[in-house]
Amino acid sequence: MRWLPRRARTALTSLAALAPLLAPVTGCASPEGLQSEGTARVVKAPLALWPGYAPAPLRREENPAARKAVPGIAHIPSGSMAAADPLAVLDADITSGGGTAPTPASVRHPVLHDLTGDRKPDLIMVVDLGPRTSELRVYSVQKKIVTRVLVLRGVLAGVELAAGHLVVREPTKDPRYVGVTDYAWNGDAMELWDLTLDDARTPQTPSPYPTPPPLTPGTLP
Repeated sequence: MRWLPRRARTALTSLAALAPLLAPVTGCASPEGLQSEGTARVVKAPLALWPGYAPAPLRREENPAARKAVPGIAHIPSGSMAAADPLAVLDADITSGGGTAPTPASVRHPVLHDLTGDRKPDLIMVVDLGPRTSELRVYSVQKKIVTRVLVLRGVLAGVELAAGHLVVREPTKDPRYVGVTDYAWNGDAMELWDLTLDDARTPQTPSPYPTPPPLTPGTLP
């Protein structure tokens, strides 16, 4: 048997005496203590592809909120779109851009609502281009001139008015959700205010508003 130096024998004796006290510390932690959740997941930043490239800004004809005076429509001194013929405004706007005037049956009943905050109603119109695609157009009187302030084409799952904002709902790839685009007047134009996701609404949800009769040329909402 090998003999250890006195100092080494003393150290081993001390460790043997402390072993019962150290056992709870080196074992599993109590429910109130810290517990390991395993190896931490490594978080990696997104890898940007072609970081030196950026899209060119929208041209005026591509900007949905670009203001455009509607030609061929008389000035409105009152500043209210209620004084205009909605179909005449819509036809003049579309044909001035080289399009064909829509049939009255494809135009939803116009809505008058103040979106610009001047306490005078603006005109909101939707043309159904097919079973799925529609076009939304908004008109306002700016310095007595009938002016288009917004045009959007897409799959309109819903159009709403909320606190002076115009809210457009469009379907997403996930049928449980819709994309919500919020537009608001910034004093000069209809500005993109917010983009969010919301729960899709079932078709069975009844509308709180009665269905208006079909629009005919020369009628006012």
